[in-house]
Amino acid sequence: MLEAIGSPHLRLPPVVHVAGTNGKGSTIAFLRAFLEAAGWRVHVYTSPHLVRFHERIRLAGTLIEDDHLAAILEECEAANAGQPITYFEITTAAAMLAFARTPADVVLLETGLGGRLDSTNVIDRPAVTAITRISYDHMQFLGGTLAEIAGEKAGIMKPGVPTVVAPQFADEVMETFRSRSDALGAPLYAAGEAWRAVPYGPGFRFESPARSANLPLPGLPGAHQIVNAGVALACLDNLPGLKVPDDAVVRGLGTVQWPGRLQRLTRGPLDDRLPSGWELWLDGGHNDSAGEVLGAQAARWAEADGLPLALVFGMLATKEPTDFLRPLKDFVTAVRSVVIPGEEASLTAEQSAAAARAVGIADAEPMASTQAALDALILRADRPLRVMICGSLYLAGAILAQHG
Repeated sequence: MLEAIGSPHLRLPPVVHVAGTNGKGSTIAFLRAFLEAAGWRVHVYTSPHLVRFHERIRLAGTLIEDDHLAAILEECEAANAGQPITYFEITTAAAMLAFARTPADVVLLETGLGGRLDSTNVIDRPAVTAITRISYDHMQFLGGTLAEIAGEKAGIMKPGVPTVVAPQFADEVMETFRSRSDALGAPLYAAGEAWRAVPYGPGFRFESPARSANLPLPGLPGAHQIVNAGVALACLDNLPGLKVPDDAVVRGLGTVQWPGRLQRLTRGPLDDRLPSGWELWLDGGHNDSAGEVLGAQAARWAEADGLPLALVFGMLATKEPTDFLRPLKDFVTAVRSVVIPGEEASLTAEQSAAAARAVGIADAEPMASTQAALDALILRADRPLRVMICGSLYLAGAILAQHG
């Protein structure tokens, strides 16, 4: 397909290729914020989109325009000439074509699924590759063990190209990366060895051979975002042609945006339904690691203000709801489960409620909609609640569409 449209993947600015199970999108969001704060022009390719397809393709800092998107998709479709091709493949080809035709200084490229066989893995010589935390997800495609999943993600590593690796929580994951690094001659720039990012005072400290700095907390909530910001900074260490001074990093930490990831909703029809003192949050995480991250945040909330936490929960049938919910069970007072709007592959509300009860959350009931779930929580509550809508990026996208 790429050859048919003139091999645009061979005519790109330096590429940062990012794979992993959790944190890919946030890492790219930090990279974009840092680089743009330093004045560099940045192309970005991410997936899935939450509300509009255009979110997947950002050209030199701006989401692709309707007319431009339509034109390059039509050009790709004509070149494909009716041959079998997937949604993600033709989208990737279109993005590459747009990137090659628009001047920029760097491309931030997120894998769709895995790495070894991913459509984005056509870049023979990226400037740097990065692998975020590995956990269980897409096992039907990537394998049933963390080592197998890590092996697929490690497929983006290239000979002589440095690979930034986030902190991992399983020895077999790092062993897989080290083995691949040795076999390819791809330098491993691993957390805890080449770099580290840790809480420090009111913010965090980043240390590496190229940068040592005390920095403010990221604009994205959650302690896990310190790690994602660290991965991005470690990538910058390996982009010597694109200087990003500390003052640009500080500006980027304050301006970074990545919707649907531990995002507080403060306006819109759902927030308008809430009584005074209530909070409404949204997160698209959908696997065990995402549950652990939200569980850790719930623990911090419980210690900070004691506001009870309730979930409005919906998940795809291809995911494991109990793995996601288990780390949250000690902090959640109630679950109201919903079907993801417009998704045939969604768990039923009854199945999601049963999963909540299976991990020990007794107050779990199916609801007809998110609005009905909120109304039910409001009706039975005798004090303000913090409500988290969670379980799927598709559910997050549906909610954000309602909120403009």
